[in-house]
Amino acid sequence: MYRSRESHDPIVITGIGLIASVGDNRESVWQAVRAGRSAARRLEGLPGIPDGLLLGAPVDIEPEIPGQLKVITLCQRSAAEAIEDASIDFGRIDRNRFACAISGHMGDTSWVNEQLSIHHLLSAVPWWHQWLPNTACSAVANRWGLNGPRLCHSTACASGLIDILGAARALRDDQCDIALAGSAEAFHPLFAAGFHQMRVLANHDDPRQACRPFDETRDGFIMGEGAAMFVLERLSHARRRGARIYAEILGGKTLADAHHLTGVDLESDALARLISETLRASGLKPKQLEYINAHGTGTQQNDLAESRGIRRAMGSAADALCISATKSILGHLVNAAGSVELAITTLAMRDGFLPPTLNLTRPDPQCDLDCIPLVGRNNQFLHAMKLSVAFGGHMAAVAIRRWNETPAGFAYPSKLVAA
Repeated sequence: MYRSRESHDPIVITGIGLIASVGDNRESVWQAVRAGRSAARRLEGLPGIPDGLLLGAPVDIEPEIPGQLKVITLCQRSAAEAIEDASIDFGRIDRNRFACAISGHMGDTSWVNEQLSIHHLLSAVPWWHQWLPNTACSAVANRWGLNGPRLCHSTACASGLIDILGAARALRDDQCDIALAGSAEAFHPLFAAGFHQMRVLANHDDPRQACRPFDETRDGFIMGEGAAMFVLERLSHARRRGARIYAEILGGKTLADAHHLTGVDLESDALARLISETLRASGLKPKQLEYINAHGTGTQQNDLAESRGIRRAMGSAADALCISATKSILGHLVNAAGSVELAITTLAMRDGFLPPTLNLTRPDPQCDLDCIPLVGRNNQFLHAMKLSVAFGGHMAAVAIRRWNETPAGFAYPSKLVAA
């Protein structure tokens, strides 16, 4: 989408907000992921879905306004944390040059349910105020008075990454100086029923052991809730205001797998090309890439195709590559998967610690990569990539580099202790 390495003004990450089933803020979520601590359980209270039928990793959070869509509440909370983390002083920021890019989401279907006599929701928020999939983007931008470009993509599981790339492109094109970008996901009975009908959801007596990416016994994913938001800006803008910097977004690409609506190409041609083109756009050679946060859903098809695509693109460098599938811990956050997992990747890079793939007790020999089974490990890596492979053939990748320049960068901790 763009080639930041050719620019004299890189795009950098200066703030992160994060909420998921395992924690209500950035650091609590990250510490749980480090430790491989899952909060998955049997789901109850989804209209039309029998209690206990499905597994998931929900977020327990109260709406700011009674009846407000949960996804909007998640966006607001994570956006507030990202803005605070980035030390944004709105008295010194041009709001007309502040963009907002937040992925699409399911709208309010309570009115439809009411008309069908299935469910009645008494709400202080009229359904038509939160019907459109861009409602969260508008709500967040309006709350902080962000008058720059507003972007909202609806590209299934790739939405979070694609909105981050969209914000980076707006910065690159000088449409704005700073951007808030990310996505959120909350359970919706239509999605739940659809995934159940597709037979892609895992089941297990212990919900925390259900999602088993890259394992021989894998049988699908569990649903997750949460949100991640990033503050992105051009390096010159970040330096002028004295911001701390997590990482540089080296480059990113979006491609299509024109194969099937929900199936994946097991030959992995498109995924291999996506990885190779992202490396080229980022100015990286395969041997320089040390870590990939995989899409890693835990389905038979996805994990096999992703393993093959990574190996085809990386060649012999794949033998030294480390890979995590953090959906094993947080569940599949669908629209928010890309942004949440990129946040985890950035924090892993900050602390020099590779998060584990939970429940990987019997690695599939066909997925012949180092997927960091069960326990994370110390690794002061410099370059990483996040992959998203979505229903509908949407594919996205983002490569980042740890920012070590002083005084803005984060030095590695002098003592690294495994969680």
